Amino acid sequence: MLCLCLYVPLIGEDQTEFQYFESKGLPAELKSIFKLSVFIPSQEFSTYRQWKQKIVQAGDKDLDGQLDFEEFVHYLQDHEKKLRLVFKSLDKKNDGRIDAQEIMQSLRDLGVKISEQQAEKILKSMDKNGTMTIDWNEWRDYHLLHPVENIPEIILYWKHSTIFDVGENLTVPDEFTVEERQTGMWWRHLVAGGGAGAVSRTCTAPLDRLKVLMQVHASRSNNMCIVGGFTQMIREGGAKSLWRGNGINVLKIAPESAIKFMAYEQIKRLVGSDQETLRIHERLVAGSLAGAIAQSSIYPMEVLKTRMALRKTGQYSGMLDCARRILAREGVAAFYKGYVPNMLGIIPYAGIDLAVYETLKNAWLQRYAVNSADPGVFVLLACGTISSTCGQLASYPLALVRTRMQAQASIEGAPEVTMSSLFRQILRTEGAFGLYRGLAPNFMKVIPAVSISYVVYENLKITLGVQSR
Repeated sequence: MLCLCLYVPLIGEDQTEFQYFESKGLPAELKSIFKLSVFIPSQEFSTYRQWKQKIVQAGDKDLDGQLDFEEFVHYLQDHEKKLRLVFKSLDKKNDGRIDAQEIMQSLRDLGVKISEQQAEKILKSMDKNGTMTIDWNEWRDYHLLHPVENIPEIILYWKHSTIFDVGENLTVPDEFTVEERQTGMWWRHLVAGGGAGAVSRTCTAPLDRLKVLMQVHASRSNNMCIVGGFTQMIREGGAKSLWRGNGINVLKIAPESAIKFMAYEQIKRLVGSDQETLRIHERLVAGSLAGAIAQSSIYPMEVLKTRMALRKTGQYSGMLDCARRILAREGVAAFYKGYVPNMLGIIPYAGIDLAVYETLKNAWLQRYAVNSADPGVFVLLACGTISSTCGQLASYPLALVRTRMQAQASIEGAPEVTMSSLFRQILRTEGAFGLYRGLAPNFMKVIPAVSISYVVYENLKITLGVQSR
């Protein structure tokens, strides 16, 4: 047995120390104190240590690794306020009690599906009087010494679009907790995500340019392979040519991310949800609309990126020269070639990416989330990679048609075609396989892109002072 003792100083005595002692016996040198002892089985020792560590981390204001009386009281007061907010958000009927249906509904709103039996099991762990409902006192007593074991913790650890960048910014934006919004941590997350995306895209730029070349130039008569494609690029323009189009690809990260985040927040208000998180279908609608607004705003940069990636050595002196020549020769409308298939591609990409990620997240939370919602780096990377791959696979034909339409003027003598006629032409001349030209290099860059963006994101968070994980 382990004796967990809580020492509280008596009024009028000199003893002012307040701490926890782990011992089989009591310190003999401590005098004039009142002792409250709780005996727990030795096999629960590790659980107690985890509990103590969480309490100290949550309440230790001076970062000395110890929790004094003032810090402990401050922690209890602050944590009780958070518990009150969570209790009110769960109490859908506003009757001062939480039942199994309300727990199921609250988790369903978050995207976590549990059975009624699982909800009742959660209730039983907190229900003291056997009514199968939880009042405020039962909720507070159970959670008061359990830091952040609630919905905000899931939001905190399971960020997706902010962390992972695979070159396509079509994912549904992440949610931020109330604390992250109030402390200003949200913009630091976005800055860290933007920096991570810039590094990730630069590192995988050769594969991205090869994908664009294969989408536009590869056919049955011109079967371009990966090795042959790289050899052709290096022979034509040297090793430096592998990064053509990367500058504008990195440059558009900041405006696109900022516009999408602001649009997402405004659309959330229009949806009328006052909850901390939206339901899955609400997130999909809000995220897709925000993505469409952001894409519409920066779409000329998408066209420039494709033209710069496809250019020959000496064709343009830079991005501005490319933009001037397109404007002079083709007019403003050229900057929106491929706009329709690009907009149509947002729905399958964002929807499938979100659905797969939420499914994997729910499966992990139900099976393995015992003491924390933190999945660890490998689970997070695996979920992000799988969901992004599925999203890209579903929307790839539309992405290929978009790229070919963007590149039309860069191919000498190419006629102007519509989206539907281009689909028919590809199916007639190349078959269904033609809609997936360039898929191999596109998938080859997913794992390195996700891994690099995660590592850079975590390091930038530390540099920016983000301590949410």
